[in-house]
Amino acid sequence: MSKNKYLLPFALVTSLFFLWAFLHNLNPILIPHLKKACELNDTQSSFVDFPIYLAYCLIAIPAGLFMHKYGYKKGIIFGLMLYALGALLFIPAASERSFPFFVFALFVSGSGAAFLETVGNPYIANLGEPGKSEQRLNLAQSFNGLGAMVAPLIGAKFILSGIEHTPAEIATMRANGQLAAYLQSEANTVKPPYLVIASVVVVVIICFVFTKLPEIKEPDANAHGTEFSFKVFRFPHVKWAVFGEFFYVGSQVGLGSFFIRYSRFVADIPEREAGQKWFIAMAGFMVGRFLGTFIMGYVKPARLLSLYAVINVVLVAVGILAKGHIAVYAIMATPFFMSIMFPTIFALGIKDLGEETKLAASFLVMAIIGGAVAPLIMGAISDATGSIQIAYIVPLICFAYILFFGIKGHKQKPITT
Repeated sequence: MSKNKYLLPFALVTSLFFLWAFLHNLNPILIPHLKKACELNDTQSSFVDFPIYLAYCLIAIPAGLFMHKYGYKKGIIFGLMLYALGALLFIPAASERSFPFFVFALFVSGSGAAFLETVGNPYIANLGEPGKSEQRLNLAQSFNGLGAMVAPLIGAKFILSGIEHTPAEIATMRANGQLAAYLQSEANTVKPPYLVIASVVVVVIICFVFTKLPEIKEPDANAHGTEFSFKVFRFPHVKWAVFGEFFYVGSQVGLGSFFIRYSRFVADIPEREAGQKWFIAMAGFMVGRFLGTFIMGYVKPARLLSLYAVINVVLVAVGILAKGHIAVYAIMATPFFMSIMFPTIFALGIKDLGEETKLAASFLVMAIIGGAVAPLIMGAISDATGSIQIAYIVPLICFAYILFFGIKGHKQKPITT
């Protein structure tokens, strides 16, 4: 198949990167919003992240096995159907103002995203010359950056009301019997955006149904690895990459999930303004993806990964130790240097695995459960210490591990089979 024939499949599958990024990056908006609408504390509100990443952990292996049996295209369509269903479930969840219902809706959408990510990353990595897999995956992930940028902007505008009552005002509204109506009005703001999301996903489903995708055959397609097995971990770079994705996603989600709360704590920035600042930060994430893809033409991916990890360790340290807008700007700078991390770790982790690529990809997607664990730890630290700023020690530790992976963990070693 000529390179030109890869263009349409590449473009369509790349659209999936936008969709799952959009899902994840609405969470920094949903966390403070549902905290308010459902009257939650920091630890409880961190469970907004949990169902999506739990879905990744539980669904990734079934998604990989599904791909083996039915192929990439059917995996994509099934994943999109789950994604759309989860978005539609937000409407009754808001009507009931039920946090468990919201959690269930997020789990369903997260299950769909897990299918899409399990399919999308290895598909793009293998859709062309093997020597350019990291660069190609970073290019596709640049549109993931676009979704990450757009989500907080749309969420801040259409979900956050900008109304922030003090505890004393809440107590007065409760006494006057006005609180329930106010909380319901807050919960209802999610309905129109999620209805639109579901509609867009349905259109994407139709596009995939009527488009022929080339079924990628990895090298050694007849080798073992077509069923569930932990044997893929005999490759050390796979094992370290799984931990790498766990810590990377933990850092990304932890930084963003509490950014609005963090900005209020260190610089007294209102929620809508903080949401807009996170939009700017995620714009840097998108620019970083495109620029990182270009730089990889001249700098080895693992070396660039290590450099960016060092920079983010320093930035998060400033965010922990400083006060005011300096601390906020330091955290805002981190997404630019996070930009290349996920696709680079992923591509290095599945390097030269042949047919076992699909199973390794499933484990790497499972590692996204780190995005559920980090916010829970951060929320618990915040509630225990009274400082969301101290809780940012968690992403700092995560970036330190990524530095190890970039320096040593990614290296392939000869395996005796």
